[in-house]
Amino acid sequence: MIRAKKKKQTVVDWIEYRLPIFSFIKHLGEYRTPKNLNYLWNFGSIAGIALVIQIVTGLFLAMHYSPNADTAFGSVESIMRNVNYGWLLRYLHAVGASMFFVAVYIHIARGLYYGSYKSPRELVWFFGLLIFILMMATAFMGYVLPWGQMSFWGATVITNLFSAVPLVGEKIVEFLWGGFSVGDPTLNRFFVLHYLLPFIIVAIVIIHITALHVHGSNNPTGVEVKSKKDTIPFHPYYTVKDFFGLGVYLIVFAYFVFYQPNYLGHPDNYIESNPMVTPEHIVPEWYFLPFYAILRAIPSKLGGVIAMFSAILVLFFLPWLDLSKTRSGNYRPIFKILFWIFILNVISLGYIGANPPEGIYIWLGRIATFYYFFHFFVIIPGLGKYEKTLEIPHSISGKL
Repeated sequence: MIRAKKKKQTVVDWIEYRLPIFSFIKHLGEYRTPKNLNYLWNFGSIAGIALVIQIVTGLFLAMHYSPNADTAFGSVESIMRNVNYGWLLRYLHAVGASMFFVAVYIHIARGLYYGSYKSPRELVWFFGLLIFILMMATAFMGYVLPWGQMSFWGATVITNLFSAVPLVGEKIVEFLWGGFSVGDPTLNRFFVLHYLLPFIIVAIVIIHITALHVHGSNNPTGVEVKSKKDTIPFHPYYTVKDFFGLGVYLIVFAYFVFYQPNYLGHPDNYIESNPMVTPEHIVPEWYFLPFYAILRAIPSKLGGVIAMFSAILVLFFLPWLDLSKTRSGNYRPIFKILFWIFILNVISLGYIGANPPEGIYIWLGRIATFYYFFHFFVIIPGLGKYEKTLEIPHSISGKL
């Protein structure tokens, strides 16, 4: 009996048997996506690229940074002046944080408008919000590291908020500080956590994408895929589209890096931290301003802290607050108008948060804060019950 020739095993076969990475790449090439996605869907992949930029530039900056209260400010200045292309690394990282938040805020707004949080994509939404929370924590700790005036006093004010927690508040603050005031132990803790959290974010991003691939992407109509005719391969159609969107994003990114690197920052952070001199107006980075305005709008310290965290946590309850069976805002005429009013309200909160809490800004902050929660707890459930929606297509192809 003649034995059949054994198939020659290649290196690819050897690796694939032990780690199916090539079949995963093949899956990405064959992965089918709704054919009507617009450019707002680009911001998911753009946010992923922004995360990679932050990790790579952060790794190189960490090689030269000194997490010590006496030398931190000087080490940052040394990076800017003495390290080859250190100025570029720092500006890429600092501007990159803002650009990362721009991409994520647009990504979240798109999800809110098109109902991407609705069944069966609730877990995709939850993991996305978890990424957002970790981003905020990472950005706050990163803002402390230059150890300038705004870094020091921002850390002091924000960490002090936890003292409002009944019974254990003071212990939490002492743990965060590593002592009885913001100092060297605080800086070390924040540096370690700022270095660690991005890798945790990467792990959750992988889970986020995996969950997305189970039921596929939502689309502008909000209608589920009915047949293969409703989809096209992700590659090359959407990879090309993503590269175009990324190109536009990087042009804007480059403009700020090379022409306006400090436009989104605060000039006081170029002054070394001084515990004996309090800045006239302590203000966080722009991407925290809406939540900072909500914090200040409540007269009670504990109430302000609860309101600030609730402004984020309420997003987790959207799948149950929104009772409408129509996903997309395109077919919800009243929702469409109120959505843009909500966006303007959030922008107003950002503007209010950038101004001192005095005069008219106090009342404007309270009105905007009230409307923020009114939108989620009253408008969204009310529209779900009483809004008359337009007739939605039977399929993505557009047939009614």
